[in-house]
Amino acid sequence: MPNHYHSELVKKSTTNPARIMKMTTPHGEVTTPAFMPVGTRAVINHLLPSDIAATRSEIILGGNTYHMLVSPGTELIQKLGGMHKFMGWDKAMLTDSGGYQVFSLSKNGKICVIDDHGAHFRHPITGAVIHMTPETSIQTQKIIGADIIMAFDECTPEEGGREAALSALDRTHRWLMQSKAEHEKNPNSAYGFKQALFGIIQGGSHRDLREQSMEFILNMDLDGIAIGGEVIGFNMEKTGEILDWLVPHLPEEKIRYTMGVGLGPQDLIDVVAKGVDVFDCVAPTRNARHGTLYCGKITRKDGWLVFESNEDRGRILIKKAIYKDDNSPIMEGCGCYTCQNFSRAYLHFLYKGEMQAYCHLACIHNVYVMQDVCIQMREEIMRN
Repeated sequence: MPNHYHSELVKKSTTNPARIMKMTTPHGEVTTPAFMPVGTRAVINHLLPSDIAATRSEIILGGNTYHMLVSPGTELIQKLGGMHKFMGWDKAMLTDSGGYQVFSLSKNGKICVIDDHGAHFRHPITGAVIHMTPETSIQTQKIIGADIIMAFDECTPEEGGREAALSALDRTHRWLMQSKAEHEKNPNSAYGFKQALFGIIQGGSHRDLREQSMEFILNMDLDGIAIGGEVIGFNMEKTGEILDWLVPHLPEEKIRYTMGVGLGPQDLIDVVAKGVDVFDCVAPTRNARHGTLYCGKITRKDGWLVFESNEDRGRILIKKAIYKDDNSPIMEGCGCYTCQNFSRAYLHFLYKGEMQAYCHLACIHNVYVMQDVCIQMREEIMRN
């Protein structure tokens, strides 16, 4: 693959703002809409790289910056040749800046404190104080070696109202300028591969702040545009409203990334219909581990798609006794390894027995379903 990053528009839907984009990275091409399984600690829980590839995933979120600083540390990652080699993943990768983890940890002032310079947190094992700034976040992401890296930001909380949103917005914009300046010292990873830098639109649930942040991000002329904040993905109704404010003003040639979207298949369908290209969420694997498995089918409705299901919220709880002797697959018509080879009864047996094989098979299924939704959305866009 060429050692550069490039994104281009392939096709737009004729019925809504959905579109297909192609990203070219040093580790492969990615066709959107694309869901990114999350490997927070340099592993997609219970899945090997071969499993991830078999789900048709073309890009992952691999190795959160905060967690990689804590363990195993940047020295070891660099010594072993970067996150791609460390994880055994040879396709495209995005990593986040650690901003969300800093946001969540700062709720306990004894663990993490945020000020205008960055975040200062205690190592959970050694107790040493680690200072994370825009500069150190970018430096860490260069050692991680992801194809797409994120500017350091402060995730906007929904508590605290407009004052908290303004404070987070101000820091996010200042930290973006510092992140970009650090990135431009050398736009490649520590291993010589071109890295794309995305900025993050913040502003909480306030339209004027979102629009102000969007204008600032666009003026910075970054490689891609993310939309973040605590509300995104958590409150899908508000997420859709925010996208309606922003998407009509975003450049067509740049990737749009909603951070943390993907609690279930319908969430992907909804944001793509608003004009979003990529998304990530820990929910598919987390849900799987806790016995929640996606179940439904994709149908056409009003010129677009919907994930229809006879089950509550499009998922089954495999622990229920009704599945004890159910010989059907988790989801009829699913092409994943799990559904092709095992029954609900077997998954129920594994889950109740707390066997590790359950988590492996369950995670394969949930991630596969998310990727299948993306593939079917691409086919629908091409069709219409």
